[in-house]
Amino acid sequence: MFFKRHTAAVLTYADQLGRLASAGYRVSPAPEAGLTLVAKEHYAAELKDVHGAVAIQRAGLEVAGEVAELTDLGFQKIFLAPSGKRMPAVAAHLHGLHAFVEALHAALGLTSLYNEGLGSTNERHLYDRITKRDAGTQPKPWQRS
Repeated sequence: MFFKRHTAAVLTYADQLGRLASAGYRVSPAPEAGLTLVAKEHYAAELKDVHGAVAIQRAGLEVAGEVAELTDLGFQKIFLAPSGKRMPAVAAHLHGLHAFVEALHAALGLTSLYNEGLGSTNERHLYDRITKRDAGTQPKPWQRS
């Protein structure tokens, strides 16, 4: 009787976007088809509907309606927009981006991972000596491209 298990409410993509709008985020369609742009202050994220649930496609600094993604150049971190505009990442940007992503995860009810909780992580790397890192398979040293 008092050991009754409560089932967790499964939120749809539209419900989660509604929660973000009520939490103070600006929700609008993204320039790319099938994505939704969510922004708050100077930071933005592109969300994607994956089988009725929400997934964060990319998050970063909002620059002229685009999401500039955190990119590591090996010697410096920058924000790189899809249009090619580059902006150096300063400490205030990194702290703000980290807080934005954590708040977004909390508002959406997503799991926060330990390594992401330590600080700002990035998926893009544009090191000088490494070619085709983000393009897929690496050529062997004896192969010329």
